[in-house]
Amino acid sequence: TKLFWIFIVLMVCAGSSELAMAQWASAFAESALHVSKSVGDLAGSCGFAALMGLSRVLYGKFGEKVNLTTFMTASGILCLVCYLIAGLSKNPVLGLIGCAVSGFSVGIMWPGSISISSRILPKGGTALFALLALGGDLGGSLGPSIIGNVSQRAGDNLQMGVLSGIGFPIVLVICVLGVRRRYMTVSPR
Repeated sequence: TKLFWIFIVLMVCAGSSELAMAQWASAFAESALHVSKSVGDLAGSCGFAALMGLSRVLYGKFGEKVNLTTFMTASGILCLVCYLIAGLSKNPVLGLIGCAVSGFSVGIMWPGSISISSRILPKGGTALFALLALGGDLGGSLGPSIIGNVSQRAGDNLQMGVLSGIGFPIVLVICVLGVRRRYMTVSPR
């Protein structure tokens, strides 16, 4: 169905948003922000992972009190802001904050997409989850590839590559809002 393909796009964007920054954070911090490898790994990659985990823990603990589509929309907007900060900032501290906080923003995207799809397509079964995981994995390879290719075409400028990642959260937010408006008549939790 058309709705199934919207969920596939949602998963591709979730995987792209998450893994594009996760894969490139260390190299980005070192080459674009001119910080040492240790600082880049700790503040960029580790900060990203820790905040992504925190996001999932907080949603696991307080999720029943929060509207999932609202949280995903806010997370997509935060992700967009983080990609813009990292891609445009000349200040290494701001760039590292953008990398790290993007981890918090992407934490709910993948599990949230699966939760929304299982609610709207309750008869999807195992096949639905397998195909959604495939979509997420496709995004997980597509996102980092796009950032790498754009960086290479821009003269190995990883800041331009990271900036090119803004499309992932934009499309994700559009999909979430479209699904919410059209298919969700009751509060999604």
